Amino acid sequence: MRDVAVIGVGITKFGELWDKSLRDLTVEAGLKAIQDAGISSDDIDALYGGNMSSGLFVNQEHIAAMIAEATGLTEKHIPATRVEDACASGGVALRHGYMSVASGIHDIVVVGGVEKMTDVSPSLATDALATAGDQEWEAFFGMTFPGLYAMIARRHMHEYGTTKEQLAKVAVKNHHNGSMNPNAHFQNEISIEEALSATMIAEPLGLFDCSPISDGAATLILCPLERAKEFTDKPVKIVASAQASDTIALHSRNDICRMDATIAAANLAYKQANLRPKDIDLAEVHDCFTITEIVAIEDLGFVKKGDGGKAAEEGLTQIDGKMPVNPSGGLKAKGHPVGATGVAQAVEVVTQLRGEAGKRQVKDAEIGMTHNVGGSGATCAVHIFEVV
Repeated sequence: MRDVAVIGVGITKFGELWDKSLRDLTVEAGLKAIQDAGISSDDIDALYGGNMSSGLFVNQEHIAAMIAEATGLTEKHIPATRVEDACASGGVALRHGYMSVASGIHDIVVVGGVEKMTDVSPSLATDALATAGDQEWEAFFGMTFPGLYAMIARRHMHEYGTTKEQLAKVAVKNHHNGSMNPNAHFQNEISIEEALSATMIAEPLGLFDCSPISDGAATLILCPLERAKEFTDKPVKIVASAQASDTIALHSRNDICRMDATIAAANLAYKQANLRPKDIDLAEVHDCFTITEIVAIEDLGFVKKGDGGKAAEEGLTQIDGKMPVNPSGGLKAKGHPVGATGVAQAVEVVTQLRGEAGKRQVKDAEIGMTHNVGGSGATCAVHIFEVV
């Protein structure tokens, strides 16, 4: 197996992008990444694109070929593959791109992620997202993802004493980080009082505990590490790529306060990289809801189970804290165009490791992690990146 490096990144602004189509977003992010890598379309051997539900959001399937055509990659007739794993589609696409290069099948690979979610009504968007859950045992009975994560939050509160104030701390921190990210959906700070008094969505989760419905795209360019210096002075090595699965229905889990797919994928990643949680300098974790960030930092081993809320309250996860989490603003403030999220997390980590994150730069960052979850935890992709 060959070592793999990221040599180029590109990302669009996330948000309600009424004047841009799915094609437009894909081309914008892709061209930025190609220019960043200093390559041409003739250099590219394969494309993997993460997308959850373009058929429901924009009534377009078969988007891998469409993306290849839109980005000028059809003349070579390269293989273009769509990857779907709910909200983990981008992270799993990255894993497929990584394996393609590591195996020696391809040399230069594009990994993209895109979702155009705001062209439908909020109720239709909710229905589309619900397809990531169990249709027979959850969606059929009216269960939504805010409802599923509200049950996780309520149980976590019961088991570990987690408070609504601690959930609000996560939202406040991520909005602060997002205010420094020019590509974030939300670039405004909020107060604890605003978070606690916001409209209730699914008790105990209020409006500011929930990530938004967003449009956006992100792209990475991968190549063998041995060739990376041909293209960039700042290659970032992927030192671990891991994926795991769990039951799709929340009620089938042994413990809904724990995401076993996250634990399994993280353990595989740490073993592959020969690292421990304390070695990670920053992490982009899947905070589709504030409780998800709390559970994630526990399951990734940054704090012990039950201490995630305390970590947020004590500032451990702030940019200048002991364990910076979601310096981009996370899904909560940066936005959550579901197919793009896992790739966008990697774009942020690579940007941080290059020292190019501006006001939100984590000091002395050398090792970063991404954690991308599908549904209520049925799929998880974890990647670890390191400065070369």
